Amino acid sequence: MAYDVVVIGSGPGGYVAAIRAAQLGFKTAVIEKESLGGVCLNWGCIPTKALLKSATVMEYIKHAQDFGIQAQGQHDFGAVVKRSRGVADKMSKGVQFLMRKNKIDVVMGFGKVVAKGKVEVTAADGSKQTVEGKHIILATGGRARQLPTMPIDGQKIIGYREAMVLPTQPKSMIVVGSGAIGVEFSYFYNSMGTKVTIVEFMPRIVPVEDEDISKELEKSFKKQGIEIMTNAEVTKVDTSGAGVKATVKTAQGEVVLEADVLLSAVGVQSNLEGIGLEELGIKFEKGKIIVDKFYQTNLPGVYAIGDAVPGQALAHVASKEAIICVENIGYNEKKYNHQPEALDYGNVPGCTYCSPEIASVGMSEKQARDLGYEIKVGKFPLSASGKASAAGHTEGFVKVIFDAKYGEWLGTHMIGYNVTEMIAESVVARKLETTYHEVLNAIHPHPTISESIKDAIEVAYGEAIHL
Repeated sequence: MAYDVVVIGSGPGGYVAAIRAAQLGFKTAVIEKESLGGVCLNWGCIPTKALLKSATVMEYIKHAQDFGIQAQGQHDFGAVVKRSRGVADKMSKGVQFLMRKNKIDVVMGFGKVVAKGKVEVTAADGSKQTVEGKHIILATGGRARQLPTMPIDGQKIIGYREAMVLPTQPKSMIVVGSGAIGVEFSYFYNSMGTKVTIVEFMPRIVPVEDEDISKELEKSFKKQGIEIMTNAEVTKVDTSGAGVKATVKTAQGEVVLEADVLLSAVGVQSNLEGIGLEELGIKFEKGKIIVDKFYQTNLPGVYAIGDAVPGQALAHVASKEAIICVENIGYNEKKYNHQPEALDYGNVPGCTYCSPEIASVGMSEKQARDLGYEIKVGKFPLSASGKASAAGHTEGFVKVIFDAKYGEWLGTHMIGYNVTEMIAESVVARKLETTYHEVLNAIHPHPTISESIKDAIEVAYGEAIHL
């Protein structure tokens, strides 16, 4: 079995790499040990959004009277989970179709690079076969990071996978970690009626976001009934009883929290074990494979993308890395007419799908000031947006940051209804090196929540109409 390109892993990095390689005329194979689509389609991005949609529908029913509608309803937790799994299954089948359409061979099993141009694939039954590839792309993804103080047992201490398919809804839950995974599940379970407590080691929740975003989300979550502990560390978890008892160290001393289950949401670690790195001398450090700007490792013919390499562990980053990697291979093989542009990791949008949603790109206000920029900051509250008022979603704001000297758009930070659908404008504008002037001269439709970006820029430059 000899190919031009062999991809190990079929997540949003792997399957995209395979499709682009096939489009460029390479004979391509994908090796996958579990399900096509990887964690994102099967256990991450997609099924969580299905769960969150059910939570949103539940919230609408609870507040139907606010819209002049009489409605009551209870959720069927099992049916909510079943719908989520159905959405994931449909998307995975979609990737299967794309593999067939692009004439990509799928080899099921665990892939290990054993020599230059050779991958050993171990099937579920233990049988082995060798797949040869001139170019081998490692797209092995990541998994939930585990802390020694709270090893995941799948029953009382769970990770994101178990959180998606719990057979019964817990009455109470401790969520350790307040990144995207932590806050999304906190919102979901709280909306379903579970008592949720978030424990965050850092001084604020969603710590990678702009400080104003963290404050707004904490205010909103507390209003929804979610308890939040920051500057707090889980030092011990006792699972000997009916539920869990978590000992939490805080500035005020130790407290013991009790709940039915504890969700460990302390980040993601790369899947680097057993894929041949050590044996072949492929360099990696701090749990990431070292690559150049076109994702070539130190071993010619072997590349790595996605969660396996440094950079944001996001599906859309993995997909873009895949395309850059394959197009560069195509350029070197004279199957593509120009060298691709390297990825600008400073212009990657981040989205969190709790309610209210969070979306951001570029520098936070603190980062811009720390880098010595003189800045103009504009903040437009969604309470002043006509569309947000009509939709019944007035919490949150849009915040923009510009360089005062040249008008360069340094960053955008949004929290509120549907803001994940609005961030692309900022990403494209920043890519085009647009200044505030062009954005203000581009008409934004009214009434929309997206026009709040324009409104925020007006605030930054002292031209606010709607405030």
